[in-house]
Amino acid sequence: MTVIKNDKNELVPTRLVTGWRVCIDYGKLNEATRKDHFPLPFMDQMLERLAGNEYYCFLDGFSGYFQISIDPKDQEKTTFTCPYGTFAYKRMSFGLCNAPGTF
Repeated sequence: MTVIKNDKNELVPTRLVTGWRVCIDYGKLNEATRKDHFPLPFMDQMLERLAGNEYYCFLDGFSGYFQISIDPKDQEKTTFTCPYGTFAYKRMSFGLCNAPGTF
C-alpha cells in the first residue's frame, strides 16, 4: 500500500500491484450453500467490551482464510478454470458465504 496525490492534490491510498489476484464468482455455490448463523459482532458492542481494560492484543489476520483447510470432499466445489488449467482450493477462499463466520 502506498499514498499518491491525485489531480486535486489529495493524498489517496493506493494498492501496489505485486502480482496476479484471482477473483472467483461463487454466487451459484453460495446460493446452494446452507448458511452458518454466526453473525459477526457489531463494532460498537466490541468497543464497549474493550473500554477500560489495561491490556489489548492485536492479531494480524493476514492470509487468515488460507489457514483454514477445506474438507477434501468439498474441495471440488471450489473448482475454477483459467488459461493455466483447472484448479480447486485446498484452503478457504474469499467469496465463500460462510468464510467470515468460520474465520
